[in-house]
This record gives sequence, structure tokens and C-alpha cells, in this order.
Amino acid sequence: MSERLTVFKTYKLYVGGKFPRSESGRVYEVTDAKGNWLANAPQSSRKDARDAVVAARKAFGGWSNATAYLRGQILYRVAEMLEGRREQFTREVADAEGLSKSKAAAVVDAAVDRWVWYAGWTDKIGQVVGGANPAAGPFLNLSTPEPTGVVAVLAPQESSFLGLVSVIAPVIATGSTAVVVASEKAPLPALSLGEVLATSDVPGGVVNILSGRTAELAAPLAAHQDVNAIDLTGADAGLAKELEVAAADNLKRVLRPQAVDGDFTAAPGTERLTAFLETKTVWHPTGSLGASGSSY
Repeated sequence: MSERLTVFKTYKLYVGGKFPRSESGRVYEVTDAKGNWLANAPQSSRKDARDAVVAARKAFGGWSNATAYLRGQILYRVAEMLEGRREQFTREVADAEGLSKSKAAAVVDAAVDRWVWYAGWTDKIGQVVGGANPAAGPFLNLSTPEPTGVVAVLAPQESSFLGLVSVIAPVIATGSTAVVVASEKAPLPALSLGEVLATSDVPGGVVNILSGRTAELAAPLAAHQDVNAIDLTGADAGLAKELEVAAADNLKRVLRPQAVDGDFTAAPGTERLTAFLETKTVWHPTGSLGASGSSY
């Protein structure tokens, strides 16, 4: 039997449901924890970032108007598809983070469980943060959560997969769309996740994944007038401060890096679910209230 050539994987961006190369044609070398070459990853440009925002905005209307139940089913489908590619992601996480195979497998299992966790919250978060409000007068009001829009997400630098899932899933679970900047030094699990999302009923543009230099991509996203919010988890203190200033131009919601972001194995709670929700309050008259009772 003749010896065959190894087929190296070509990693690409995930934008608008498609897999383009960077428009600049640039790539950069990605190495494992020991410095061994793994792949050439696309080095996204500012134009790639702008294209991703356009795709996310286009997808927002349909995704935000989908029922919470449907979004939950789709997120669960992501978990199903990821479970089927467990071996691949275990290998990629082990290389990216310098973990043993058993520890990398545990990270992948936790990431699958994280998708299931957020899938279960899609049709419940409204009851937790919304509801009827007490009002003294002939009227009532109801508060309901609504997605904030297009969210730029700087993925964690160290937790290339579990942390990545932990910052993407809550954004899309609540109906927003995401432009994600993958870990600069370990982007391969994120780029492979795009392949899972593309086969998991997630509409194109709901999640867009870019790889490259975090600071180079974060700056135009923070200043972009059609980005409604930004998650700064993957930014260091100096970069985060610069991005906050840029984000203030159109009053973006900003989620600052948290002290607990280094440990994504802990139960996530609902903080990230509510971080990118807006509250809509509707007032409704009920009639006049008199001494003899109410009139409707």
C-alpha cells in the first residue's frame, strides 16, 4: 500500500454562515503550548470586522423574533453536534492549552454541558427578569426583556474553548447576535466551532468568528456605530480602558472583565444572560378607581 500525504486542515473565518479567508490574505502561525507549529490561522482585518457586523445586523431581526423555545432547541442542537465531534475538539483543546487528553476531554464535556445549560434558560429568563409591576393608579405596567442587538465579544485568551462557549452562548440565547474575536494565541477551537454552528441550525450571521490580533480587531468594533454592546473579557486592563472610551461614543453596553473570568468551570448563573438585555416597560390603563371600587 502506497504511503499517502497528510491532508492539513485549512482554518477559515466564520462570517455570515460562510467560511471566507481574511480579505487581506494575511495569516499568522499558531503554535501549541510547547511552541510547535499547528496551523496558519487567518489574520482578520478591520474590513473583516466590519463585514461581520453587517452579517450580524442582517441576522438580528430573524433571530431576535424567533421564539425562545426555538432558540433553546437550536442551542441544544449545537450541543448534540459538538458531542459528535468530541474527539476532534479534545485534540484541539489539548494542543491549544497544553492539557493532557483526559483534562482536555473534561473541558470539552463542560463546554457541551454549557450549551445545554443556556439552551434551558432561553424560555425562562423572561420570567426571572420580567413581570408585572405594582402601580398606584388606574393602570398597570409590564416589563419584558428584549435583546440589545449586535454584541462584539472578545473571547477569553486562556480558556480557548470552555471560556469561548461561556461568552457566546448567553449572548445568542437571549436573542442578540455576536461578532466574536477568538483567543489570539489559541484560535483553532473557535474556528472549528464555526463548523459546528454551521451544521446546527444556527442561522448564518447569528455568530461570526474572527481570528487575529485582538487589539487590532477590538478597536473598530468598539467604535462601530452599529454595534450595540461589547464584552471585554479577552482584553487586558489597558486595552479594556481604551475600548470603554471608544464604546461610549454610541452608548454601548459594556461588560467589563470580571475577577471570576479565569475560572469558567464554575456554575455560570444568569449574569451573562442579563448583561445584554434591555427592559421594555409597557403601561396600560385599566379604568378609573373610585370609592365604590374600580371601573373597567
